Amino acid sequence: MQAVRSLLALVAMLVAVCAGAQDYPSRPVKIVVPFAAGGPADVYARFLAQRLQDAMGQPFVVEDRPGGGSVVGTEVVAKSAADGYTLLLMSNTHTVNESLMPQKPFQLMRDFAPVAPINFSDLVLVVNPSVPAKSLQELIAMTKAQPGKFNYASSGPGTPYHMAGELFKAMAGLDIVHVPYKESSGARTGVLGGQVEMMFDAVTVMNEHVKAGKVRALATSGKVRSSVMPDVPTLAEAGVPGYEAVIWLGLIAPKNTPPAIVDRLNAEITKIVARPDVQAEWAKQGASPMTMTPATFERYLADDIVKWERIVKVSGARVDR
Repeated sequence: MQAVRSLLALVAMLVAVCAGAQDYPSRPVKIVVPFAAGGPADVYARFLAQRLQDAMGQPFVVEDRPGGGSVVGTEVVAKSAADGYTLLLMSNTHTVNESLMPQKPFQLMRDFAPVAPINFSDLVLVVNPSVPAKSLQELIAMTKAQPGKFNYASSGPGTPYHMAGELFKAMAGLDIVHVPYKESSGARTGVLGGQVEMMFDAVTVMNEHVKAGKVRALATSGKVRSSVMPDVPTLAEAGVPGYEAVIWLGLIAPKNTPPAIVDRLNAEITKIVARPDVQAEWAKQGASPMTMTPATFERYLADDIVKWERIVKVSGARVDR
């Protein structure tokens, strides 16, 4: 009799979950961005939220919760109910932090359910116009001649901007000092204002400043030249063979979010990023769409954790610099 009651209770729970998934969403959904306003994560979270709202008939509200190299906002989502109403806009900061910050209060693969990737874009290495280097080779020569004198900005430990800088240091054999800011806008302002000499930034954000002459672009970080900066060589072309680093974005949910809800979100996001108008708009910004099933995205995250663990070891990157 006890076994029958347990079975009935399980069936009732499954029915309730399925019913909830069919009705999803029945109220506003929150997308937490663990980075500051104005950066790529915030920009594309708002872009996606509006289109998910149009497609699913409920508000998708973006909430920026920056701090701790993405840890603050990510912990909020890790502790949220696994009901599909609190989601996290993530980046490869999260896969880096699995090895860079092993003592953080959550683990990516243990505490989250992958939903869908969104897009990726190259980074661009820029310098303030006061820096005399006009090419990557000149910058490398200048920094090697004066080790420890020059600084590069980032939006904090583990971010793509930080890791791109550490990889550059390791592969080019440079001694340049990491200056971490609390958010990408602060790092960007630091370089634009000349307080810091250089930084890696997303082409989607920095391109307008390059075109306006506020910074000088020396190289981009992808395998091939950026479509929005075709005259700027890649780092691999310009003197650091084999260099590659990008920023990518995705959406995840608390672990044990019902698979039906995850699948629904994945399907809607896939439709959005496959739209010709979306792809055309992103191409003008230098962003490329990414599409995967939840299972494929999960494998992608696991592989990216391994990739960045190797780079963290090679670069010697730490959270205190």
